[in-house]
Amino acid sequence: MPIIKIKKSIIPSCDVSSLEKLSKLVKETCSVRGIGAYKIGFELVIPFGMKAVIKTIRKHTKLTIIYDHQKAGTDIPDMGLKFMEACKGADAVILFPQAGPKTEAAWIKAAQQAKMKVIIGGEMTHQAYLKEVGGFIDDDAPKRIYQIAASMGVTDFVIPGNKLDKAMEYVNLIKNKIKAPVFYSPGLVAQGGRISDLANKLDSWHAIIGRAIYEAKDMKKAAEEFAESLQ
Repeated sequence: MPIIKIKKSIIPSCDVSSLEKLSKLVKETCSVRGIGAYKIGFELVIPFGMKAVIKTIRKHTKLTIIYDHQKAGTDIPDMGLKFMEACKGADAVILFPQAGPKTEAAWIKAAQQAKMKVIIGGEMTHQAYLKEVGGFIDDDAPKRIYQIAASMGVTDFVIPGNKLDKAMEYVNLIKNKIKAPVFYSPGLVAQGGRISDLANKLDSWHAIIGRAIYEAKDMKKAAEEFAESLQ
């Protein structure tokens, strides 16, 4: 079963500071056609706990819940199973396995063993990430990360929505490894990426949008407008 039932969708990134704000965000947007999932992270899960956050979302919708630890998959290989156990209740997790191939393989196996759906990211959206632009990460590391994941049966991948050329380079690499991959992109709107750029190029793609929805005066209207731009 796919992580998200529809081919293209908007995923609100729930980077809000309280369960009340989370509840309002989900309540106002979950009925919008084109909303495919909700992404939660440390800002809610650390202070309130995974169970409380999931319970808050489930009061309003059965849509997919994706946990993004920002960034998971950077510990030793043995921590993978413990991480998946801690994420129970979520439908999928996002991993950015920057700690090396041993950790990546172990954490993907841990997710598969725990029957947790996994989404693998390689390149982040901010500047000075790869060495070629002043960062710490080897320039070919994202490609290696995606290749390992694809070889292990992963079908879902995060690509940067505000780095179109790099994103399409990764798309082509992954498509040469597996059939019908699914892509997810942050880095849109507030970070400069345009939804239409990737929506027009990919068959299965989900736009992750945070501030432009949860900081909007009318969150439902904002979500509707973003969903329309997927067409």
